[in-house]
Amino acid sequence: MNGGFTLELIGYLGSFLVLVSMLMSSVVRLRVINLIGSAVFTVYAILIRSYPTALLNGCLVLVNLYHLLRLRQTAGSSYEFQTLGAGEGFTAWFLRQYGEDIRRYFPGPESAQAESAEGFAVFYENQAAGILLGRRDGERFEALLDYTTPAYRDCSVGAYLYDRLPACGIARLSCPAGSAEHARYLEKMGFARRTDGSYEKVLGRG
Repeated sequence: MNGGFTLELIGYLGSFLVLVSMLMSSVVRLRVINLIGSAVFTVYAILIRSYPTALLNGCLVLVNLYHLLRLRQTAGSSYEFQTLGAGEGFTAWFLRQYGEDIRRYFPGPESAQAESAEGFAVFYENQAAGILLGRRDGERFEALLDYTTPAYRDCSVGAYLYDRLPACGIARLSCPAGSAEHARYLEKMGFARRTDGSYEKVLGRG
């Protein structure tokens, strides 16, 4: 493989990653992929001695790093949550608004039962970021739905809410596996799989 063709591949890779980043609904994923694409394109521009292009993409790398650090530092302090009673109007609106995506992650019957359940909603600067719906049994909360909207799907919503549930008298949280992708999320968040296929987390632990 000659050097010219290798250089072209690097350029195509950088362009492809920047393009893919624009398709991301998650702000964090957009920033991460755009950062990688910009870094690759910076290297490509330096190799072909296109220094203005290298400068532009190097600046984009710094911009993406800045926003990722800012998101990480401010996410927890910017989130708010409120309790939801069974059958609240906000719950019905939220389930309609994100119904198609919810069914993708929760294809079972649980999401259909969630509208009449109680739970919690998480907001980021007055924007709906996530919802946890289910039934409380003493110190255990049996979730029917544990869903985060696409723009905030970086685990921070779950981490924020799980840290605050013990103050509401909830010591254990169980969730349906839902899709394979959601099951991986639960495992990442410290849930243990039960014999019935659902997951449970003892709150207050990692």
